[in-house]
Amino acid sequence: MSKLKKVWNEVKPRGGWKYPAIIITGAFVGLFIYTFIASRAYSYLSDNPRTCVNCHVMAPYYATWTHSSHARNTTCNDCHVPHNNIVNKYYFKAKDGLRHSTVFTLRKEATALQTIEASSQVIMDNCIRCHTQLNQEFVNTGRMGFKEMKKMRGHACWDCHRDVPHTRSRSEVSTPNAPVPMPDTNVPDWLNTAMEGK
Repeated sequence: MSKLKKVWNEVKPRGGWKYPAIIITGAFVGLFIYTFIASRAYSYLSDNPRTCVNCHVMAPYYATWTHSSHARNTTCNDCHVPHNNIVNKYYFKAKDGLRHSTVFTLRKEATALQTIEASSQVIMDNCIRCHTQLNQEFVNTGRMGFKEMKKMRGHACWDCHRDVPHTRSRSEVSTPNAPVPMPDTNVPDWLNTAMEGK
């Protein structure tokens, strides 16, 4: 008998537990699928900046980015995820996304969001990656990465370029009437129509 079959024989429900186990498993699978679709988890696989405003906390950051010079040539992921290989890119996105969703769900975010050490390193590495010619031929700042800068007590790119691509004031009051694309509703059209009639 194969090892997998032995394990299945040990864990499979017996007797009267067979049907309740199927129902409970089906409920968990259904809840997972519903949560995956309702939270638009599939959208996080793309590089579309609209994905960031799935969380309303990110609206001012999206709004300030759209008015920056970076909006013409970059997406959020160009700055905020590593680009050394595709595995590292999606691993970092998953890890950082899980951290964000936990913080936002528990309402533990600060009024002005701050990057953590790992994110700061990725952002600075991407500044250097995109502005290689400027950083290495003209001002020589791109010859050291975030770790070297920290060790030598130097400055990160955003210490001087604070308003690029987000403004200095990073709260919801900094962009009071900014047009931000809100996520599509999960409410079906037939229910909206029924509610409008009342």
